[in-house]
Amino acid sequence: MTPLTEPLGLARALIRCPSVTPDDAGALDVLEATLEELGFSCHKLVFSEEGTADVANLYARLGEASPNFCFAGHTDVVPVGNPEGWDTDPFGAEIVDGHLCGRGAADMKGAIASFVAALARFLAQRPDGFDGSISLLITGDEEGLAINGTVKVLDWLGERGEALDVCLVGEPTNPEKLGDMIKIGRRGSLVGHLTVFGTQGHTAYGHLADNPIPRLIEMLGAITEKGLDEGTDHFQPSAIEISTIDTGNAATNLIPDRTSASFNIRFNDLHTAASIERWLRQTFDKIGGDKHGGRYELKLQVSGEAFLCPPGEWSELVAGAVERTIGIRPELSTSGGTSDARFIQRACPVAEFGLPGKTMHKANERTALGDLEKLADIYKAVLDDYFAGR
Repeated sequence: MTPLTEPLGLARALIRCPSVTPDDAGALDVLEATLEELGFSCHKLVFSEEGTADVANLYARLGEASPNFCFAGHTDVVPVGNPEGWDTDPFGAEIVDGHLCGRGAADMKGAIASFVAALARFLAQRPDGFDGSISLLITGDEEGLAINGTVKVLDWLGERGEALDVCLVGEPTNPEKLGDMIKIGRRGSLVGHLTVFGTQGHTAYGHLADNPIPRLIEMLGAITEKGLDEGTDHFQPSAIEISTIDTGNAATNLIPDRTSASFNIRFNDLHTAASIERWLRQTFDKIGGDKHGGRYELKLQVSGEAFLCPPGEWSELVAGAVERTIGIRPELSTSGGTSDARFIQRACPVAEFGLPGKTMHKANERTALGDLEKLADIYKAVLDDYFAGR
């Protein structure tokens, strides 16, 4: 095997590409060259949409037969933040105390490298081939708007008549140690921007003005004082968090004519974005609507609906491979934020399993060298089990 089909070598090469969303910085070229060496047919796909940056993506496939086992991930990373908070060059891919350090080491260039290493080992043991296909769907905007990435690659596959049969997403799913957790679903996410209007005036003559701030506080209290639900068998309770409150008013003797707040709702599969919106508007109308002497504006952004791939054959195969390889039975969970699995689940059963995520998005992001190798062993076991007898 060449160095780039070993997990450490490829992970270091990928980290050294400063691929902060939406810039690819050569990361996909590194991956494409490695996959072509393994016999994959690669398609570099650049998608664009008005008002957004162009995004490069990669779809690679080995074989033409069904079933098509897909590994999905992303080479884009979040910004490094304050460089002074790093002990090493964020894109230097340095090794310190048995850890690979750099932006993307955990989220998720390390997992991509481990999967490619698993592939190389799987193919080396099958010189006569196997019955089926293996593909990789790698996007460059998972950390960004997620507009010109996985969604459009899936549309492109549909236009070509290509189907995915199962998908393993390499997100960092483990809270503490490798083997902790497999994600089989995700909560939905909705961001609300609420502006409440009033009438400006002097604080000494409040009866001549209409202060919107008390109404805003009451409206926010109405959606946060009681929970949306108590959770389900597979989901924790939905959560509402207020992220900003702002009037833009620097004067202490001035009643503002408007005030605003932003909030985020992470909702489980008891709800949809549409049902959440109806509830919000009905609640706000009772306090700050026209019929009650107020006026407000509510703008919503939905980044994903809640979804669940119920425990079954696919999640059991992945969990069994983890347990057999490292002796840990992972929990099946839907916790955490969103990922591109929210799009892929529309096409096929999906599960997420990758490296421990304690340092993702932080300064000094890193992953243990031993975890890179163990993850490659787990991915190899997943491939072996899935294609057993084929």
